[in-house]
Amino acid sequence: MHLDFPQDDEFSKLLQRQRDVNLSVVALEIARDAYPQLDFAHSLWWIAKRGSELIAPASRCQSDRALLKEIGRSLAGTHGLHGDKEAFHRPEASYLHRVIETGVGIPISLSLVYAAVAEEAGIELSGVAAPMHFLTRYDGSGGTFFVDAFNQGRVLHYDRCIRWLQELTELTADEIEPLLEPAKPRDIVIRMLNNLKALYVQQEQWDAIWSVQRRLTALQPAVLDQRRDLALVAMKTNRPGLAIDLLQLCLHDSDDLKDRRTISQYLQAAEQMISTWN
Repeated sequence: MHLDFPQDDEFSKLLQRQRDVNLSVVALEIARDAYPQLDFAHSLWWIAKRGSELIAPASRCQSDRALLKEIGRSLAGTHGLHGDKEAFHRPEASYLHRVIETGVGIPISLSLVYAAVAEEAGIELSGVAAPMHFLTRYDGSGGTFFVDAFNQGRVLHYDRCIRWLQELTELTADEIEPLLEPAKPRDIVIRMLNNLKALYVQQEQWDAIWSVQRRLTALQPAVLDQRRDLALVAMKTNRPGLAIDLLQLCLHDSDDLKDRRTISQYLQAAEQMISTWN
């Protein structure tokens, strides 16, 4: 199965492992799966406008902490971007344009907005795939700081961030530290898609899962579990022929006896679906 995305220039860059990827546009390309008529222009204008507004006050900041707090003052204070617990149960909170429109998002979608606006103002915030809570990172002359976009843009120094994540996750500092390095665009997008996948599975929205799983499989073509899941979603969305092709490939590639048995059962079910159509 060819998993090409000819309309999605920035997502296609990820598939080609290019480094110069505009994550805001990738996020909008993903959102277009759920909102086919989506016009990117308003969201990109909003990001650029917020960035231009930030330049003057940022230039007056006397410290790294003050600079980062200014970002939160603008985005959380003036423009109302924030997180709430209910956002984790709403797909729209993962879609960039809806976060901008409603002001509500989850940690990763809000962090993408923060990083994009900061970039427009010449401030480098890097996405960080911290355990259980996505953040952005700033490396300045005063040390390393993290911005928590979900919690009103609060600013955490490196050591304070470690302690907070220890409380949140019960991991050790040695386990957390490697996870605080800037994340690659590809890994950020995979995390975004996995969040959507988990939510849509809970809601049994199979057509939406199909779009998400196609992208996950394209990004991780060597991961057998992703190809198997694509086959299962193909069955759920009445694509048994495609499911059969995918499952046969999975069966060929799997060396695990238990896994092969499960795949064979799925293959039999797909073949049964085909037979009922004839």
